[in-house]
Amino acid sequence: MIMAQVGYSKTVMEHFMNPRNVGVIEDPDGYGQVGNPVCGDLMEIFIKVKDNKIDDIKFRTFGCGSAIAVSSMVTEMAKGKTLDEAMKITRGDVAKELEGLPPQKMHCSNLGADALHSAIKDYWMKIGKIPKEEPKEEERSEGETCPSG
Repeated sequence: MIMAQVGYSKTVMEHFMNPRNVGVIEDPDGYGQVGNPVCGDLMEIFIKVKDNKIDDIKFRTFGCGSAIAVSSMVTEMAKGKTLDEAMKITRGDVAKELEGLPPQKMHCSNLGADALHSAIKDYWMKIGKIPKEEPKEEERSEGETCPSG
């Protein structure tokens, strides 16, 4: 079986072949984007919040099958949760729900949780719950470049 040879679980393959919550929310309450378009994977997560819960969530991902599966799974995990509950979703939680990822693809689970957290923080900044953040130059990885310079 090809899935076993590549090291993907049935759950990863299911979320890759039939991703949930794909799309864009116009005028989202919160928006998160992570990744690096120069080197590959890029994830965007859009949320609508109602009564402090994630009422709707969509994603748009440019990347490998694992990145798409992770985006699908993290949106499923977060939908209906309070913002505080969704902020507790970890990279490990996403990988566990997907029944594991190959070691070389674990970074994809990082992107999903990070994009979700970024969208929630964006919402919190908009409503004044947390102060607006300035991008930090030191957050870039060694050798990482941005398309804008």
